[in-house]
Amino acid sequence: MSRIVAWLMHHEHRLFRWINQRLRHQALDWFFSTITHLGGASATIAITLGLAVLARGEWRTTAIQSLIALAVSHLPVAVIKKKYPRLRPYLVLPHTITGKNPLKDHSFPSGHTTAVFSVTVPFMLNMSPTFLFLLPLACLVGMSRIYLGLHYPSDCLAGSLIGTVTAFAAVAFFG
Repeated sequence: MSRIVAWLMHHEHRLFRWINQRLRHQALDWFFSTITHLGGASATIAITLGLAVLARGEWRTTAIQSLIALAVSHLPVAVIKKKYPRLRPYLVLPHTITGKNPLKDHSFPSGHTTAVFSVTVPFMLNMSPTFLFLLPLACLVGMSRIYLGLHYPSDCLAGSLIGTVTAFAAVAFFG
């Protein structure tokens, strides 16, 4: 089992370094530093709450489902971060490139990725054409977390799964 874990970690670190170090470009620095905020608490709460209050019909229902998924999704994130205190990549891997003021809490799972998937998946489920725009957007937010040196790929994968599962549950129970 330890050989499998070592193999997985080796390849995850390689993927992390490729995204964080080899993919570097000034335009990508700006792009990922900007888009990452779409997974933050301010943006996810403001957008979904604004739609829940101002929108009507299917948009309002979906925004409420997104708000519920967002709230519920952060419960397992908080528990997992306490139970599995994984250090952020910039604290472990030499030469990791980070932005200003990198986060100091635990890395696993990615809260930004969880948030963006919990908010966007209800729209993708209820309004299928949004899938074409929202899925790439959510994936780019997750990738931004790696690019900025704040998360490993598995942190973002776990966050996307938690956000997606809670979104499916919110749509199923509050549909």
